[in-house]
Amino acid sequence: MKVKVFDESHEKLLENKVNEFLLTIKDKDIVDIKYEVSTCIFSDEQIYCFSAMIIYIE
Repeated sequence: MKVKVFDESHEKLLENKVNEFLLTIKDKDIVDIKYEVSTCIFSDEQIYCFSAMIIYIE
């Protein structure tokens, strides 16, 4: 079993990275995909963090 973790500042960037990775492991069994969004405030700016973890069997 293996994991691959992605972390991006925009949901579209995360979506593209995950889709690209899924194409590279299309012959593997995907066990689960975990998705999370977190936010924080830095000065006057709200910062988002979009992350995903793909668990798969190689």
